[in-house]
Amino acid sequence: MGRWLAFLLLAGLTCLSAAAAKDGADAGAPTPLTPFAPLSLEESQLDQLDDAIERAMQSGDFVGLAVAVVRDGETKFLKTYGVTEIGGDKAVTPNTLFRIASLSKGFASSLAGLAVSEGKLSLDAPAIDFAPTLALSGGAEKSLTLAHLLSQRTGLPPNAYDNLLEAGVPPEKILPQYRKVKPICGVGRCYTYQNVTYDIAGRAVSAAYGESYADLVAMRLFTPLGMRTASIGSASLTQTGDWARPHLRDRKKSRDAPPNPWHVVEVKEPYYGVPAAGGVNASITDMTQWLKAQLGDAPEVLSPAVLDLIHSPQVNTPSETRRMRSVMPNLASSQYAYGWRVYDYGGKRVIAHGGSVDGYGAHIAFIPDLNAGIVVLANTRSRRMWSIAPMFLDLTLSQPRRDWLALEGMDTVFAGSQ
Repeated sequence: MGRWLAFLLLAGLTCLSAAAAKDGADAGAPTPLTPFAPLSLEESQLDQLDDAIERAMQSGDFVGLAVAVVRDGETKFLKTYGVTEIGGDKAVTPNTLFRIASLSKGFASSLAGLAVSEGKLSLDAPAIDFAPTLALSGGAEKSLTLAHLLSQRTGLPPNAYDNLLEAGVPPEKILPQYRKVKPICGVGRCYTYQNVTYDIAGRAVSAAYGESYADLVAMRLFTPLGMRTASIGSASLTQTGDWARPHLRDRKKSRDAPPNPWHVVEVKEPYYGVPAAGGVNASITDMTQWLKAQLGDAPEVLSPAVLDLIHSPQVNTPSETRRMRSVMPNLASSQYAYGWRVYDYGGKRVIAHGGSVDGYGAHIAFIPDLNAGIVVLANTRSRRMWSIAPMFLDLTLSQPRRDWLALEGMDTVFAGSQ
């Protein structure tokens, strides 16, 4: 409101100054004031986004939040909200570290793409070359390739044996147990989201370069992209002085009951055991650089050929289409590429991925044709968090206005695993 009042005042002063210049002598006539520029469409959209997030913060759905928007190679919006720990006074900053969970898969696929482009790795390589203990029902592991792993086409039931991983069973001991699991389709024939088997891609790039996976991510991606605070592993998260603590809340006993309060939980270790699937920590500043690179603004690090490879759809994902339509009503279809989801949304190709692990949520989405995208990081998981990126997409694509963040209802629902 204040901004528009300033605009009206300045506009009025401009008119008065222009009239004075016309009536005065040529020498020494007052110079007209420069009119206050009205908000551009993009600025107006970002103001709407910020206003909605500010209101959503008042709902109690969030403890800490960080959001960035990139367009045409520039950071158009970067803002942090809330605190790193419930009840504390340490504000989230642009350098506060969050777990990004399954957004880590895009880092693994990017490294794989680099290895392929440099002739060090083939996507047709058998997965058992890098994980000899892997066994699938009926010996199907012999036909499983890196391309199948990276595009989630193992044939295993979704999130197979994530429960064992979460119980502390080492991945090496889980891989041979898949021989007891009945597949839901043949290898390469359908989409079934995985974490434990996806991590084999990290082993493959490590073998290709003769370096540890964590060192490769740092050398080939973090450092050259200027991701100065990004890291892998729980120690790298908690040893820094600026990190967002994870928060959970107990489920409501009834639908009409008020939401339970957030409480801090310990950082869970299991998914750090599969770093290619879920091991990266990053700040919103880091992820802004990552978003720019995925949009093609760092060709010296990720070439157009690498991006074309990893962003190319490999399999239809009807379950994802059904799951996301509640927050993306204009979603026509979805597919999985290599570590990335590809949506047909509002007539545009959108590349995206979500990440969810105890106490953290992360979301990235971008429109290559418009060179625009958004990243969202949170240290809570609520339904509203998953609606921030769709709101940005709708605003950018001039879709009909709606109550994206359910601010009228102010109801919290847990989001499912990503």
